[in-house]
Amino acid sequence: MRVVLAYSGGLDTSVILKLLQEKLGAEVVTVTVDVGQEDDLAEVEQKAYRLGAKAHYTVEAKEEFVRDYVFKAVMMNALYDGAYPLSTALARPLIAEKVAEVAKKEGADAVAHGCTGKGNDQLRFDIAFKALLPGIKIIAPVREWGLTREWEAQYAAKHGIPVKSKAYSIDENLWGRSVEGGAIEDITAEPPEEIYAWTVNPAKAPDEPLYLEVEFSAGVPSRVNGEKMGPVEMVKFLNQVAGAHGVGRVDMIENRVVGLKSREIYEVPAATVLITAHKELERLTLTKRSMDFKEMVDGEWAKLVYQGLWFEPLREALEAFAYKLESRVTGNVRLKLFKGSVSVVGRNSPYGLYDFDLISYFRSGFDQKMAIGFVELFGFQAVASHHKRPS
Repeated sequence: MRVVLAYSGGLDTSVILKLLQEKLGAEVVTVTVDVGQEDDLAEVEQKAYRLGAKAHYTVEAKEEFVRDYVFKAVMMNALYDGAYPLSTALARPLIAEKVAEVAKKEGADAVAHGCTGKGNDQLRFDIAFKALLPGIKIIAPVREWGLTREWEAQYAAKHGIPVKSKAYSIDENLWGRSVEGGAIEDITAEPPEEIYAWTVNPAKAPDEPLYLEVEFSAGVPSRVNGEKMGPVEMVKFLNQVAGAHGVGRVDMIENRVVGLKSREIYEVPAATVLITAHKELERLTLTKRSMDFKEMVDGEWAKLVYQGLWFEPLREALEAFAYKLESRVTGNVRLKLFKGSVSVVGRNSPYGLYDFDLISYFRSGFDQKMAIGFVELFGFQAVASHHKRPS
């Protein structure tokens, strides 16, 4: 039996790599997809071979991730429950796609992953594999064999499997860093400072604000402070400078798809900056009706991605709607970063609907008498209903 395993090199997948050989007698091919996680991928590869992998693939996908996934998330203002920019969920379909490509190349009988039966990632991987590899066997040892992290830690120690700290479960990619488990499972307590890696404590951030100007072209960020940047370069830069000002920390109670509530800690500096800027540019350039409807579209898009439904046709249809509107979302947004906050302090667009001559209190370009009839008609039914309400 030949199994292709989505391999991070962490506790779960390292133990699974051994168990697949031990329990199933499988030949295991490991795949690590580089979406910007801060791991030594050469070390991950060496570890896979030490643990018995027959072959290992390291797939470079950072540019593709930002261009085809992250920038779509910016266009769709992708916030889950209106609270945090999607990060982990956004990378899963791309990782699954690369694993599927290797599975086809290797003639695999099955694919495997390290997701639990309690979380969302099982949906993201399983549904993607079912879409990309119809009929292939999917093995999820944590879910199917009832593995716990305590048992895995003991197994790893017994078999000499080196693992990093097991205090927390951490996932990283270029767009965000998520932390769960350990001390943060006490939802009444403030998260320990040790869990943060990308953001400084806002109380210790610089005492002087940082100003950034982000330029968008048809909804896609293209320049920062007038400098043209590649997609990966831009995200890395914004993660660094925004994180240094304490921007991008999210502590939330999250509704998992399976019905459980969990506490999640996220660090999303670049995402916070870019989505804040993008939403402001939409406010300037889109009509009120367009904005109201797109807000619903954005929420549905984020929900689909969060729930692992990247391959749902509705996701592409929602994007097609957004692309039509985004042709107007071109211009610049000036932001102020200070002690963990991001504030919009300026905006400009050739397609902006703001008209100084009409709105200014010091100009007379607007004929205010037009409002008299408007007020009368706008409130007509509400007033009539109030007068005729039942006693």
